[in-house]
Amino acid sequence: MITRKLATVIALAVVSSSPSAFAADSQPAAKFDLQAHRGGRGLWPENTLAAFEEAMKLGVTTLELDCAVTKDGVVVISHDALLSPDITRDATGEYITVHGPSFFSMSYADTQRYDVGRLKAGTPYAEGQPDQKAVDGQRIPRLIDVFNLVKKSGNTEVRFNIETKVSPAKPDETLPPKEFTEAVVKVIREAKMEKRSVVQSFDFRTLDVVHKMAPEIETSALTSPRPGGDKDDSEGSVLKRVKASGALTWSPNHINLTKAQVDEAHRLGLVVLPWTINEPADLDRIIGWGVDGIITDRPDRLRDALRKAGRPLPNPTRPRT
Repeated sequence: MITRKLATVIALAVVSSSPSAFAADSQPAAKFDLQAHRGGRGLWPENTLAAFEEAMKLGVTTLELDCAVTKDGVVVISHDALLSPDITRDATGEYITVHGPSFFSMSYADTQRYDVGRLKAGTPYAEGQPDQKAVDGQRIPRLIDVFNLVKKSGNTEVRFNIETKVSPAKPDETLPPKEFTEAVVKVIREAKMEKRSVVQSFDFRTLDVVHKMAPEIETSALTSPRPGGDKDDSEGSVLKRVKASGALTWSPNHINLTKAQVDEAHRLGLVVLPWTINEPADLDRIIGWGVDGIITDRPDRLRDALRKAGRPLPNPTRPRT
């Protein structure tokens, strides 16, 4: 995730010198934030070390991921607060049949009994991600494992967009927002990844904790149309809430996003990073609106769209020899 200030600095540097941070077939321009959603779940098992490694090899700006906290305080990577039957096999190799238990009710050791490297065939999830390549044997990683993977790869540029999966509607499934966010920030600081990390959330209470506890870490406000709320943004109600949250980035659901909203967000000084855009036509259109980045399940398609638009591409991470 990039700030507008950083984008300006990068653009000036590209104009005045060789664009060594980008692919050689790129045109000089402001850096576009290419984010691999859950590590690029359209191609690899979501939120796994295998996915994060492959995304870096492909070439992305940012690894987007989700966090849960176990009962013994370990920050692990999972989109859901509960184990998902769509992706989770037990020690016998059988898929679990219902959602659960919650990570908050399990120890970290408990979580390591499950394999999350293959989608369950016949589910809506599997049908929606037909190109995902299975990688059997993937365990639920810790946030520190992701940081260590990146350090070991030698990639000094890739960033981390870390979502706190808490909800006021389901307070019993997770730690309270303050304690949850403190656990995440602690890991970020221990890894010395403050300047390369962004904390994002639909629950703005967690963003407030980051602002007070770790103002050096950027935040991103996630939004999505909800039944009974924010149906009409003609008066900028969503953007007003985002601006008031103190976040530097607005990350909206792309489905109802308009160019007028993108322009208004930029006038308010916000970085605009919509989610989750996968289809080539949608990618082309929304890149054309001047967004600062895109979160996608298909980083390969987004690279193609950026190349087509003459935008700079993040370099692939080459294996160390």
